[in-house]
Amino acid sequence: MKSFTRYGWLVCLWVLTASFQYGYHISALNQIQDVLTCRRTTDIPTNYGLPTCIPMNDATFSLVTSFFTLGGLCGSLFANIAMDRYGRKGASRLSAVVNTVGALLSAVATSVPLMAVGRFFVGVAAGIGICVGPIYLAEVAHPDIRGSIGIGTQLAIVIGIMVTQVMGFVFATPRHWRLVLLFSTALSALQYFTSCFVTESPIYLKRLGLLDQQKHAVQHLWGNDLRRDAEEHSEQPLLSEDTAPSPSIAEERNAVTLPQLLLSSNYRRALLIVVFAMSSQQLSGINAVLYYSNAILSKALPTLAPYVSLVITVVNFLMTFPPIFLIERLGRKQLMRISVAGALISHFAVGYGLNKGMVTLPSIAIIVFVMSFAIGLGPVPFVIIPEVAPPHASSSISSVALTANWILNFIIGLVFLPLRNLLANGDPVKEGRVFYVFAGALFCTSLCFSSLYRG
Repeated sequence: MKSFTRYGWLVCLWVLTASFQYGYHISALNQIQDVLTCRRTTDIPTNYGLPTCIPMNDATFSLVTSFFTLGGLCGSLFANIAMDRYGRKGASRLSAVVNTVGALLSAVATSVPLMAVGRFFVGVAAGIGICVGPIYLAEVAHPDIRGSIGIGTQLAIVIGIMVTQVMGFVFATPRHWRLVLLFSTALSALQYFTSCFVTESPIYLKRLGLLDQQKHAVQHLWGNDLRRDAEEHSEQPLLSEDTAPSPSIAEERNAVTLPQLLLSSNYRRALLIVVFAMSSQQLSGINAVLYYSNAILSKALPTLAPYVSLVITVVNFLMTFPPIFLIERLGRKQLMRISVAGALISHFAVGYGLNKGMVTLPSIAIIVFVMSFAIGLGPVPFVIIPEVAPPHASSSISSVALTANWILNFIIGLVFLPLRNLLANGDPVKEGRVFYVFAGALFCTSLCFSSLYRG
């Protein structure tokens, strides 16, 4: 199996910093919520000239938190322009700069508006970074290991979630909570200043006609023995030959814009594949479980729900590793099928267990659901983005797909609890009905994906 040089692995780590930051800021405020919003104190002393907390009620805190999703949506819409104008490396640098500004604003915030603006900027950075990351990784990796390397995006996200939770436990004090946000600032600044040592994507260089630079980049990433393979493999999408578009030389040089992508039939299949994959990821209900696991299990496990939530986070991290070894052996489609099947069974088990007032079944079923999600629905959509389309269209397809991802993320986070209460109609033993809705939505989108994708 072809692999990277040591320099190539360092480039991968550099690229994955943006995905880590995405996961980090998903839950950056969760662990420090009590100290941040002045729940642990009635007065507001200062520390180094900054207030030790910012008064907020639950509604205000939820609004501030949601600015991250709004920023992510804007960032994903802009990502294709950044990738095509500044390159994969340039877009990653831009993400690092914007995250540095946003995290720093949040770290030194003295008011709710300033904290909200900071959250918006880190969201924009995440939106750009999560679009460019999978493409950048795929374009610097040898075709033999692109699938395994592509899992790195999801792995970096769950590591970011875990790290921020650990830091929240350690620094959730009135005088230290700002360090959680300053850590993100420092990491992004480090990413930006080390970018001068990082190569641009060989495929992007080839599309610009910079063949000498492309060969130099491949030599540094793969070593001398694999340089010849670059021309042979560097632009092969994984769509079947009868459906893959055949771009002209001019098209290879010019990136596809969003209007061209949406109006052209050449890229419709690739676009639908990625959109249905991303929709399946979100409509599985994973974020509802991660956001509201305590609320879901509070009646069945009033004292143990927080511990089950912690187990969910750890399981999500551990189960991200098996796909690294399985994705090339079983294939993307097979992993998705296994993942969806496990998720559907888990949803029905959670719904049935909650409706019957059981304790053990819904707890175990939620953990099994997270395990099922982590082996397929989590990583595969990011892996296939650069595989189902030619490089000159991948940035636009990634932008549209991640925009759909952000929108569904926001909608699900917003409507889950009200929908649960509406379907239960005030009856606590019927709160499991909402999981049947997610099961139906997941089945429909995954069926559409499976019918289109032949990888």
